[in-house]
Amino acid sequence: MNASAPSVTGTETTRRTLRIGTRGSLLATTQSGMIRDALIAAGQPAELVIITTKGDVTAGPVQRIGVGVFVAELREALLAGDVDVAVHSYKDLPTAQPDDLVIAAVPPREDPRDALVARDGMVLGELPPGSRVGTSAPRRRAQLRALGLGLDIQPLRGNIDTRLGKVASGELDAIVIARAGLSRIGRLDAITETLEPVQMLPAPSQGALAVECRADDPELIAVLAGLEDAATRAAVVAERALLAELEAGCTAPVGAIAEVVESLDDDGRIFDELSVRGCAAAVDGSDSIRASAVGSPDRAEELGRAVARELLELGARDLMTAAEAEDKGGGDD
Repeated sequence: MNASAPSVTGTETTRRTLRIGTRGSLLATTQSGMIRDALIAAGQPAELVIITTKGDVTAGPVQRIGVGVFVAELREALLAGDVDVAVHSYKDLPTAQPDDLVIAAVPPREDPRDALVARDGMVLGELPPGSRVGTSAPRRRAQLRALGLGLDIQPLRGNIDTRLGKVASGELDAIVIARAGLSRIGRLDAITETLEPVQMLPAPSQGALAVECRADDPELIAVLAGLEDAATRAAVVAERALLAELEAGCTAPVGAIAEVVESLDDDGRIFDELSVRGCAAAVDGSDSIRASAVGSPDRAEELGRAVARELLELGARDLMTAAEAEDKGGGDD
């Protein structure tokens, strides 16, 4: 599931230096730097422009700060003409896309799974009951508690180095973090276990990037289209359609993963199918429901919405409502 470096081929390039808006963290600049380097390799000048977002300077759980806290300022800079392109972690984007902006490319996805970083090289099943495990994501909290391991889930914010440091210092016994981020900054060595989807479904569009520009710039859209990966686009469309159908935001206790897989027809011929899995869980771990669907990648949005409707029939709305009430209360736990 590892992503290859994005490439730009078969497009007309523009002579101007493209200004790529990015958050200033190591992960964000590394991700945006991959896009810059791919454009430069194709003969398109490009440079990074650092933009500070509300999410970078505001403490507290993201679900209380508001949806889109890591993207609003980047989009404002795009619309103001201060930058030409914005690179986002796709999972940070609200499900509704502004009419005047377009996701011009979805590059190859990094491994979307979550990862455990634990003291003494332990895997999840080896953590003793009462172990302090850091994560503020309602999705991760809910699924960890549903495993019934008796873990003490602690709030966690900060950049990757800050989070890893809490394990190294002994403040926490472990953290759960996106594997993709560790991979992109060269810290896969810190992982003690990669969590399979059967244990924990990742956040919708985790590990994917969204390369965004203004909708009224067809020349630039054509340039950026060379970064596109069709399989990743199909997966992300399905996962985000699931979120949209649930009317859930990126901080809801909802997990999803879609993958293009090879199947055989009755005549033994290979063809591609899109497998979509989704879950909703109570933040206290008392209940968790799952649903899945398989179909043509061309039906990505339809498949994502079908899985969401099945989750709703199984009671997902009540689980998400309970999670919202908890997050508006006194604390993370």
